[in-house]
Amino acid sequence: MAQVVAGHETEQPVKNAWQMKAMDANRYATKKTIAQGMLDIALLTANASQLKYILQVGEQHQFYKLMLILISLSIVMQILSGVLSLSLSLLRDCRLHQPEFHQSANVINHVRTAFAFFTTMLNLFISAFDSRLPPPQGDLLNNVN
Repeated sequence: MAQVVAGHETEQPVKNAWQMKAMDANRYATKKTIAQGMLDIALLTANASQLKYILQVGEQHQFYKLMLILISLSIVMQILSGVLSLSLSLLRDCRLHQPEFHQSANVINHVRTAFAFFTTMLNLFISAFDSRLPPPQGDLLNNVN
């Protein structure tokens, strides 16, 4: 790429596309954290909606007690996971520069990850026992005759 400067033509190296758009790790981490927070809020909202539905239907729901327990456990685990995330954030901001707090930060991080895993598993079971879902397509075709 040639560039004219005061009547002289100088050559500047052309940067590769990947050099021009180098990834800013801090910006990526911020966007990832915001997206994760939005997903957490969406899951908590969905669980609250499911809990409201189960409480409105009451004992008429085929899996009333199971769904009530699973949804309640999921909400409690999400709240505990949020509290652990806040405590880990405060620990990082205040005392993580001190080596004696590294071990406790790792433990909190592992426990929070375990809570997120078990919350996901609980929500899989909640989805499996949710009777609001439409029946599979095969059942609709069998009932036509």
